[in-house]
Amino acid sequence: MSTSDTTGPDDSARDTSLSHLPDPIRRAIEITPAAGTRERIIDITTLGRRTGRLRRIEIFFYRAAGATYLCSGAGGAATGWYANLLAHPGFTFHLKNGIRADLPARATPVTDPAERRAVLAEIVADLNQPHDPGTIRPTRLEDWADSRLMRVTFRRP
Repeated sequence: MSTSDTTGPDDSARDTSLSHLPDPIRRAIEITPAAGTRERIIDITTLGRRTGRLRRIEIFFYRAAGATYLCSGAGGAATGWYANLLAHPGFTFHLKNGIRADLPARATPVTDPAERRAVLAEIVADLNQPHDPGTIRPTRLEDWADSRLMRVTFRRP
């Protein structure tokens, strides 16, 4: 399994719309507000920032503003996955619940305050929808303001 950056050197090789992915995979990523916690869990395989060795990490993903994001959640504490993706943005996105797929991807940190606020507001609103019991239920956008946030782009064939 390789986590080298296979998305290409420029944005023309990447796609946030998912239109190039097979329908079952696209549908699994374009989850709805009714999705529970389990459907939002994936693994990523990235290179460790210090060791350079492959690391597989379980994480939540979200769809917001027409793109796919990895987010640390409320609180904004430092996370190993975020540091690893800053050092090595090419990674493998593993769908593992329901449909299974290993997708070469690239992570880009979302640093623009307006974009961060809009995406986090959509994530929080989505998670505040009625779900099955036991799902994450953030109540305030302010709790998520310092979250680590990465936009995911997938390789076009």
